[in-house]
Amino acid sequence: MSERLEDRVIAALRTVRDPASGEDIVSRGMVSGLINKDGNVGFSIEVTPEQGPHMEPVRKAAEDTVAALDGVLSVTAVLTAERQAPPQQQAPQQGQGGQKPKLLENVGAVIAVASGKGGVGKSTTAVNLALALAQSGLRTGLMDADIYGPSLPLMMGIEGKPESPDGEKLLPIERYGLKCMSIGFMVPSDTPMIWRGPMVMGALEQLMGDTDWGELDIMVIDMPPGTGDAQLTIAQRVALAGAIIVSTPQDLALLDAIKGLNMFHKVEVPILGIIENMSYFLCPHCGERSDIFTHGGAETTAHRMGVDFLGSVPLEMAIREGSDSGKPIVAAAPDSPHAAVYHGIARMVRDSAFAAAEKSGPQIIIE
Repeated sequence: MSERLEDRVIAALRTVRDPASGEDIVSRGMVSGLINKDGNVGFSIEVTPEQGPHMEPVRKAAEDTVAALDGVLSVTAVLTAERQAPPQQQAPQQGQGGQKPKLLENVGAVIAVASGKGGVGKSTTAVNLALALAQSGLRTGLMDADIYGPSLPLMMGIEGKPESPDGEKLLPIERYGLKCMSIGFMVPSDTPMIWRGPMVMGALEQLMGDTDWGELDIMVIDMPPGTGDAQLTIAQRVALAGAIIVSTPQDLALLDAIKGLNMFHKVEVPILGIIENMSYFLCPHCGERSDIFTHGGAETTAHRMGVDFLGSVPLEMAIREGSDSGKPIVAAAPDSPHAAVYHGIARMVRDSAFAAAEKSGPQIIIE
């Protein structure tokens, strides 16, 4: 009987050494979360927070070693670091103060663009909103937090991987005046991400903390759909100025949007407002308006939930084509009526985000 691929991966990783101790990373208990899905391998390398900045060569060596094995189609290794409270000291509970999270501390205001479900145009909204903020004169960053389905490379027309001159920090890729980062820059688009929660959280922390963003006025984080590990990780590790909920007008989408809104309420992140995407359709031939998904449901929900309604974005072919071609409408046609919709939303978001950022954010610490 042939040896299992998982066993061969572990055997290969025994040849990778921890430079601090000289022992192999398997014997040191540093390898965890090993997953094999039809030859697509993923695993975590657990390090201390102090080791983290210096362990990238080990991570790369582990990845290359496993990639050389027969039967391995792809491999992704991530560094994870668990921060522990000092001995004899109890970690402060939520809402009791303490230091703010350290991730993205050089960003004036960080906003999350979220949705309760997929398929509502959240990523298209996040990209065009970030572009509108940048065109208003703000130093703007855009981070794709969707580990399983990153869309930023396609929507921004970006190919290639980020550079790392010092071997520790990644440089974001700049496009249309935005500093951009996505796991999609580093993983082939046809490679399935088969990570469990801890690996997703570790990858997100690396994207935020190991990227040299420089000084930014504002950052837009394109959240994955739903209310899972990624959303909680970002809410816990970043002082969010607020969240924006994107929904289509129909009742089912709005029900999921309310779940997303309530999640941010529970972790004490301000809601900057709701956007109704695919709100209506204007026939390009006759100009007749059709409310394909009904109309006005998001605005009604916003009023009922006591949050701002930020605007309605039409179901428009030019917006969709821009996202698919890597030329978002705000970049390709900044003076168009459709871009004007995003500019109007950006003005509201900018004012609300900076007002919220001036206040102390919630402190959530994981023991």
